[in-house]
Amino acid sequence: MPRSMLAAAVAIGLLAAPLAARAANTTVMLDVHHAGCVLCGPIVKSTLAHVKGVSAVRVSQPDGMSDVTATVTYNTAATSPAALIRAVTDRGYPAELTKPGHG
Repeated sequence: MPRSMLAAAVAIGLLAAPLAARAANTTVMLDVHHAGCVLCGPIVKSTLAHVKGVSAVRVSQPDGMSDVTATVTYNTAATSPAALIRAVTDRGYPAELTKPGHG
């Protein structure tokens, strides 16, 4: 590889490194409404799992007739809580971040 190409590749790598270092996994909890049937929890889980950057989803539903709480682990460089909320809301399940003391 010519030196100029090698130098360019190294420079790009050094510039991209800080961006990768800032990307981190984090977890949020969402209250998902209108999800009061036994099929709603799995639909919410599948919807969130298909959002780019999501690495884990756990959905809890105390009984088959209540709303669900979704615990979502995602890469902050790839998605955001707003995108997660939008994904399930677009499927007919309005959602919001769980308020402290709930869920």
